Amino acid sequence: MMPVIVIVSILFTIAIMLIVAERFLISYGDCAITLNNERNISVKGGDSLLSYLTSNKIFIPSACGGKGTCGFCKVKVSKGGGTLLPTEEIYVTRQERAEGVRMACQVKIRSSIEINIPESLLGASEMKARVGKIEKLTHDIKYVRFDLLDSERISFKPGQYIQIKIPGAGEYRAYSIASEPSKDSCVELTVRLVPGGLCSTYVHEVMEEGDSVDLTGPFGDFCLQEDSDREIVGIAGGCGMAPIRSIVHHMAERGMPRKMSYFFGARTTKDLFYTKELKDIESKHPNFKYIPALSEPRPHEKWEGEVGLITHVVDRYVKSTKNMEAYLCGPPPMIDAAIALLTKKGMDPERIYFDKF
Repeated sequence: MMPVIVIVSILFTIAIMLIVAERFLISYGDCAITLNNERNISVKGGDSLLSYLTSNKIFIPSACGGKGTCGFCKVKVSKGGGTLLPTEEIYVTRQERAEGVRMACQVKIRSSIEINIPESLLGASEMKARVGKIEKLTHDIKYVRFDLLDSERISFKPGQYIQIKIPGAGEYRAYSIASEPSKDSCVELTVRLVPGGLCSTYVHEVMEEGDSVDLTGPFGDFCLQEDSDREIVGIAGGCGMAPIRSIVHHMAERGMPRKMSYFFGARTTKDLFYTKELKDIESKHPNFKYIPALSEPRPHEKWEGEVGLITHVVDRYVKSTKNMEAYLCGPPPMIDAAIALLTKKGMDPERIYFDKF
């Protein structure tokens, strides 16, 4: 009997040969990609939808660079595109399948296709930048400022994110923008070191001031609802600070016309950052209140602020959610607990905006 490893090797070789044969020997001719029923892109068939979009300066999220392992590059395919592939099944929900959602990196263009991409993604672009400043904020979080080159400018909404292209890896990682939109010639981020994280390790251990970096964006539907006048409850933890900081600075520039309470959760004082900055904003704007809380304060820290899980602190402060909306950013357990608390207090789920890290 032939060993299993030999069979697997043969099948792998056959698969590679089929891919090469399709790429170089089969011609699908001229194909059209119709975008949002208004734009036609002419291409030579044979490559992935994601590749064609990128080559035509249409940038959608794709952390893995088109390897089919992140599930971010979702688009709606209304015509063409073939059937859903096994590689997509883990990322595309049942409801999304019914709506025609596909992963752009897995859709091979063999004939004309019609797709729909949210307008919020069509403003994204590729930007050349240089690392202008790196600063240590905590034991595991760094501040990075990217200065855009060639007089480029970025237009984004407070709360949105950009992607960093990791040099030599061909992959991207997403980070929320920590700066306000008025700073349109640079992008500020706060990056937490994740053990084994490809991009965070690069930022913390390799990146230096003066390095050149490629960015894409902005992306994301999580952003300040500027047409609203409702009072804001902000809840964040860890690097969830970034988008809320962007919102706070943006509103501070405009004199804080709306009331806002910002609750930030950390374990100990070594996990707190931007406290003085936010307290300074609080001192200048009566409509703004910053409430940091520690879940595991150490006795030697002599912490005199709020103690407990951040959702417990919110529960003590927020008695009524009438005419309020919430912005939540942080780890999934915190987000889920905050949503449960706010809805229990009567907040309309449609007024709860969140971004899980």
